[in-house]
Amino acid sequence: MSRRPVRVLLVDDHAVMRAGFRMILETANDITVVGEAADGVEAVAAASALDPDVICMDVQMPNLDGVEATRRIVADPALHAAVVIVTTFDRDDYLFEALAAGASGFLLKNAGPEELVSAVRVAAAGDALLAPEVTRRVIARFADGAAVTGPVAVRAADGAPRMVDLTERETEVLGLVAEALSNAEIAERLFIGEATVKTHVSNVLQKLGARDRVAAVVYAHRHGLT
Repeated sequence: MSRRPVRVLLVDDHAVMRAGFRMILETANDITVVGEAADGVEAVAAASALDPDVICMDVQMPNLDGVEATRRIVADPALHAAVVIVTTFDRDDYLFEALAAGASGFLLKNAGPEELVSAVRVAAAGDALLAPEVTRRVIARFADGAAVTGPVAVRAADGAPRMVDLTERETEVLGLVAEALSNAEIAERLFIGEATVKTHVSNVLQKLGARDRVAAVVYAHRHGLT
């Protein structure tokens, strides 16, 4: 039984950029572009109407920027799309605001075709995409003592710090997540199955109370696991 192609929504205020992304993605037989939007307002409406699996979201757009559009889409319980921010990293404030808004990954606009296709597949599989460039920026930001704008701190319900009991293998997996390795790469490094890696990652995020891999990376850095 064949799987349904990954449904993608492209959001960018430049038509040429959308056309280029569409051409690249539609060369993959397991990906289909179901729609396009030219700003955040259109993106939110299209996400509701088309129910995509993945949204490739630009940041700087008229009417409503990609950060706020991401926040609205992620907050809607009826939507299940993973949002991949496509950025040039010329605004660090956008980067960290998008993390707090719930973005699942980041991709440089000058990334190669294979990277774009891979990013969509990774996001559709439920994994967070952390490019090494993003990982370094996240670590540098929090290493400098910058304020945490998203739910990345490990806290108990009363707001107090709590201890987290990770197994030796979970600690090892967390360290590799902090190196920006994908589940497949971690599986290869540790000589275990990818499904086992997914289980470990899920357990780590649950124990940390972390929403995604970005939060886990911050925790790993703060506790000397990187």
